Amino acid sequence: MKQLLELLGFFALVQGVAGLVHEFTDLDWGLVQRFGVLDGYEVYASVALLVLAFALFAAAESRKPG
Repeated sequence: MKQLLELLGFFALVQGVAGLVHEFTDLDWGLVQRFGVLDGYEVYASVALLVLAFALFAAAESRKPG
């Protein structure tokens, strides 16, 4: 379970960073800008993904090994 939380946290971290990079540099990569429902809210969604990533990492650290 700890490894799953870490994997999901890593994915959220990468997508959050990719969304912010896309907004500020117009490089076309990441998933946030591909969802039409998020038009105009890409920065907020990317920041939310970063917060989610750190929450997942904290939850993974609080899990007992094994």
